[in-house]
Amino acid sequence: GWLLLQRVEDTQRATFDKSPNIEREAAYFAENVSKATSPADLVADRRLLNVALTAFGLESEIDKRAFIRKALESNTLDPESFAVKLVDDSYEKMARAFGYGDITGARVADPGFAGDIVAAYKERSFDTAVGDSDPSLRLALNARRELEGFAEKAAKSATPDSVWFSVMGDLPLREVLQTAYGLPDSFSQIDIDKQRETLQDKTRELFGTDSVEAFADPENVEALIRRFLARDAVNNGPTSATRGTAALSLLQQAGSSFASLVQSRF
Repeated sequence: GWLLLQRVEDTQRATFDKSPNIEREAAYFAENVSKATSPADLVADRRLLNVALTAFGLESEIDKRAFIRKALESNTLDPESFAVKLVDDSYEKMARAFGYGDITGARVADPGFAGDIVAAYKERSFDTAVGDSDPSLRLALNARRELEGFAEKAAKSATPDSVWFSVMGDLPLREVLQTAYGLPDSFSQIDIDKQRETLQDKTRELFGTDSVEAFADPENVEALIRRFLARDAVNNGPTSATRGTAALSLLQQAGSSFASLVQSRF
């Protein structure tokens, strides 16, 4: 299923991006986000907020408006600020992108800002549509994207080991790593430093280094994803009625059928 998805991905993403609802919401955001000069403005407009949240994988949080507003008001340079202290660092990424609580202020009118958010919105929306038929494939797509970013962050960091804490704060990516490395659900309950050490040890065993920079190599990312999908299939016992099989069947059909699958969600 993963190989088939990769084979048709580029053409299907292009088709998906042109679907009426995606184009409509993207255009609305591009035309109106510059007016949202405060967190209150953004959360008051559900259409703008939906695009913003989806761009950071937070679309399911849309009804937590007070929580979202508080996160957006955070100064992301302050390690004690609300968004920075959250376990899920997606809020911190969104707060930093919008800049409401930072020294530079709101970035919603900056050149290229709307385009960047819209591009992320389209990418995440496609992932979600794929995930509606197979959640594991959505996790794989997310891992491929996020690991690249974290590897770059580690390469630029003076303390690359600390980037593992950010990796652990990305909950979908964390699930991929835990499954790929054969770690139990209870893993998240142990001491945070022990969690990092365990992930480093497992990464070293497989890729020869304990740094997140291991995932700068696309071959390592692909190996991790295949390991995750294999273990996920074993853990969930694929049958004609379980996740994965339906997606594989649909992906094996013509490209137009897959396009219909992902567009049908909208």
